[in-house]
Amino acid sequence: MKPVLQKLSKPIPPVEPNKNDRRWSQIKQNWELYLFLLPTFIYFVLFHYVPMYGVQIAFRDYTPGFGLTSSPWVGFEHFIRFFESYQFWNLIYNTFSLSALQLLITFPLPIIVALMLNQLVFKRYKKFVQTVIYAPHFISVVVLVGMVYVFFSGNGLINNFLSLIGMDEIRFLTEPSWFKPLYLGSSVWQETGWAAIIYLAALAAVNPELHEAAIVDGANKLQRVIHVDIPAILPIAMILLVLSVGNIMNIGFEKAYLLQTPLNQTSSEIIPTYVYKVGLQQAQYSFAAAIGLFNAVINLFLLWYVNRVAKRLSGNGLW
Repeated sequence: MKPVLQKLSKPIPPVEPNKNDRRWSQIKQNWELYLFLLPTFIYFVLFHYVPMYGVQIAFRDYTPGFGLTSSPWVGFEHFIRFFESYQFWNLIYNTFSLSALQLLITFPLPIIVALMLNQLVFKRYKKFVQTVIYAPHFISVVVLVGMVYVFFSGNGLINNFLSLIGMDEIRFLTEPSWFKPLYLGSSVWQETGWAAIIYLAALAAVNPELHEAAIVDGANKLQRVIHVDIPAILPIAMILLVLSVGNIMNIGFEKAYLLQTPLNQTSSEIIPTYVYKVGLQQAQYSFAAAIGLFNAVINLFLLWYVNRVAKRLSGNGLW
């Protein structure tokens, strides 16, 4: 009887609530925060998830007169047609090369600008520089392309200056080799200052005592930037890098289309411009939807892979 009594005399461990009960209790305690999230949740459901029902247009031979569900199902016919087209590899190369170059050039520049601005001592000069480099962001793409034409067309300021000093005219807007430099240069001028804001905010949150301790230890400005400032902005930089790589195939359509001419089309024709021409100008809706879906799948794979690599290397990621 003693072993039985000993077993009965042991305290019974409390029953832990399951995960669903704990989750609902947390929601009840913080219902105000979830209420703030409700409009954003509704927005994403209505405008991002519900329209995904129309993705099936890529697998149908869509005709507006028959509607979406009545159009015949053709499976992967449009995808195979795109893969076998003579423009496939040219579109992939132009889109990926332009996006990769833009990422390699425009991603580190805001970090460098933010680190340089953070070292400025004179506040008035710092604010003036920030205003100057922020301003181009608020210029529309159409106005930006108009400025490119004013400066780089045959009768533009650059060619007028070249002719004035006795040099030959450069066909910036018609030579395919000049499309990427114009596109990337205008992107750097327009977006570098604006993209540096988030890094400046992260640098402003750095504890000044870290810099004071580094100065006491004899560190110069470069060493403080390397060992104090860069580690402070590294988590944000990794998250932005993951987002940028995950969106690498969705390069801006407007500027590429406006800078495109019949003579530079071999270099300027990218997937977004091709989808616009095929889908809206030629009314091949299913074919254009298939190309767009293929592009989105590539972005999704890159986002997942780069997030996995970034989390392994730095411990920071989106999920």
